[in-house]
Amino acid sequence: MPVTDVRHDSDTLTLTITAEFAAPVARIWQVYADPRQLEKIWGPPTFPATVVDHDLKPGTRTTYFMTGPDGEKYAGYWDITAVDEP
Repeated sequence: MPVTDVRHDSDTLTLTITAEFAAPVARIWQVYADPRQLEKIWGPPTFPATVVDHDLKPGTRTTYFMTGPDGEKYAGYWDITAVDEP
């Protein structure tokens, strides 16, 4: 996934990442919609992700944690505000 742009907005607490994928849009949608598939691509191999809650609908929150090489867990979340399914 070659990242082409990263934008931080401290006022709205958002991070926008733009990337190009060598796959059809429908396939990328499947990966992001399915938590087990998402775990395979979210984060580097040395920090695997475990998705705890994931429902790709506006008003929901995706929660996950990443486990570092030392076993330390780092929690994260996304607040889903809009979804434009292809």
